[in-house]
Amino acid sequence: MEKTQWLSVIVPVWREGATLVPVLRALAELRASGHEVIVVDGGSDDGSAETAAPWCDRVLVAGKGRAHQMNAGAAVARGEVLLFLHADTRLPATALADLSRFYHSDHGWGRFDVRLSGRRKLFRVIAWCMNRRSWLTGIATGDQAMFVRRNLFEQLGGFTDMPLMEDIELSRRLRNVTRPFCIARPVMTNSRRWEQQGAWRTIWLMWTLRWRYWRGESPDVLAKVYRSDVRNHSS
Repeated sequence: MEKTQWLSVIVPVWREGATLVPVLRALAELRASGHEVIVVDGGSDDGSAETAAPWCDRVLVAGKGRAHQMNAGAAVARGEVLLFLHADTRLPATALADLSRFYHSDHGWGRFDVRLSGRRKLFRVIAWCMNRRSWLTGIATGDQAMFVRRNLFEQLGGFTDMPLMEDIELSRRLRNVTRPFCIARPVMTNSRRWEQQGAWRTIWLMWTLRWRYWRGESPDVLAKVYRSDVRNHSS
């Protein structure tokens, strides 16, 4: 008989109070099946932690920074599999069955395909490229809801505490151990960033940042470039 609780979903949040309830409500079936949902707030000033409390098993408040928050959640999680879910991303209805196949496999980690919520055909193309790139390279991003066995996560020391690219950095180390378990049924990620900043601009920005990261530039410098671009095109 399968162990009741083997999955911990860790959701890092920062100023997500207005949109958090639907995201967490969508995880109710996982919780009803005995699995846990942990929300880790990065010190929001909009009541995110209080909003999340009725809809999850545990709320932590940690220092701001997605890597730091996810490591904090992993440290208290009880599941054998850790799934890191962004606050603007929803799992497919079949997630538990898909993750159960991973749980009973010999893979150490994995990710979902991704789909963007916007209706523009361009968003379908962007998602296809993201998924294809990930399948070819074995590298995943946080938008793809990465999951990993706890013992492997701890063995590798978790996420490196860096302000940007923490998902890519960890998946590079995970890839050296085993190829990812790829789930084709996609998670749905909110396309608001692409819509607000412009799809082509966002594509250019993200690819430029990754290229500079591969060339060895500091994640601290790249994070400043990212924040500056977002500020300049949000006003």
